[in-house]
Amino acid sequence: MLLDTQLLLWALARPSKLPAAARRRIESAEVFVSAASIWEIAVKSARGTLRADPREVVDALEPAGFSLLSISGEHAARIAELPPLHADPFDRLLIAQALVEPMILLTNDVALYGYGELVVIA
Repeated sequence: MLLDTQLLLWALARPSKLPAAARRRIESAEVFVSAASIWEIAVKSARGTLRADPREVVDALEPAGFSLLSISGEHAARIAELPPLHADPFDRLLIAQALVEPMILLTNDVALYGYGELVVIA
């Protein structure tokens, strides 16, 4: 399972914000975090629109039992095949990664639901 960025931040810093069903899924699955999520945190942190330290997030992954998923050329190329249902480049990369790997993307962004059964809304 691949966690979207918001759920990642909640899982690491505020697990009580996660819906119970999402907590259960996270506890019972092999969980991956995309390098795209770390990139998104870094960009938004630098802009001042997010208060999170990307280095601290990376350092917290292994203790939380999460694995880091690198971005491959295949992941990036797959974005071109996605319908334009969502404009956010970070979310589009997460969808592409979920398709290529394949794995479930756990998110709270209902706008991603249109990408099919690989998207599970938390």
